[in-house]
Amino acid sequence: MTDRLLANEPLVRLGFFLGILVLMAVWEVAAPRRCREIPRLLRWTNNVALVVLDAALVRVAFPIVAVGLALLAAEQGWGLLNVMGASFLPALVVSFLVLDLAIYLQHVMFHAVPALWRVHRVHHADLEFDVTTGLRFHPVEILLSMGIKLGVVIALGPPAIAVLVFEVLLNGTSMFNHSNIRIPLRVDRILRWIVVTPDMHRVHHSIHEHEANSNFGFNLPWWDRLLGTYMPQPRDTHEGMIVGVDQFRTRRDLWIDRMLVQPLRGETGAYPIRGELDEERVE
Repeated sequence: MTDRLLANEPLVRLGFFLGILVLMAVWEVAAPRRCREIPRLLRWTNNVALVVLDAALVRVAFPIVAVGLALLAAEQGWGLLNVMGASFLPALVVSFLVLDLAIYLQHVMFHAVPALWRVHRVHHADLEFDVTTGLRFHPVEILLSMGIKLGVVIALGPPAIAVLVFEVLLNGTSMFNHSNIRIPLRVDRILRWIVVTPDMHRVHHSIHEHEANSNFGFNLPWWDRLLGTYMPQPRDTHEGMIVGVDQFRTRRDLWIDRMLVQPLRGETGAYPIRGELDEERVE
């Protein structure tokens, strides 16, 4: 089973990607959380075009991606888990947790370093919040993220199947927790102890700086709670809150050509983490 999944990695990724994208899109139409003001055609065509460009650049820039590197590390005995000879199940659990923590810390770093924030703010500058927002990342961020992930893989030596499962789930949860879907509040309160929900992550896309610098998790919600970056709700309510950044508020800024040059435009802005105590955050 494991060998079959690894052998068909591209089809597995594509199948899960399209399946979750369609499911979330249908759910957004059937039970939206917020009113839509911008035509889907404008946002979706540009956001999807960006993810296609990202995927193509990763394939060109990296002769080996994370799953392939994990296989090579196992063959060569590279990485902590391979050196220790960890058994499969513990290695699977540890790998998932370490990879997810690395993504959380990377996300915080992209908010903390002004130059990285310029690249990451392309993701935040979407004027609405739906499933395609979870796909909207600048190519430079995607390439840097892949480089960091490869570094973690070579240092940790996770099983290749753990890397594949993690990447597929990360992609799926990113689309889920960016979706404009309505989940009953009682269900959301329970669910956000297990996975990052749309209501939890939407706070992170608030136009308010202290809210944008909270709820960094994509897969697991525990890091935000443990490390003091959790904020339960936006101050302006989910229906009333404004998403995006204050510098790029026109529909023209949603076009892919503007997204690609956005890191070079304007000032860095107010959103990078400055380290001050934020009294409005509720832990």
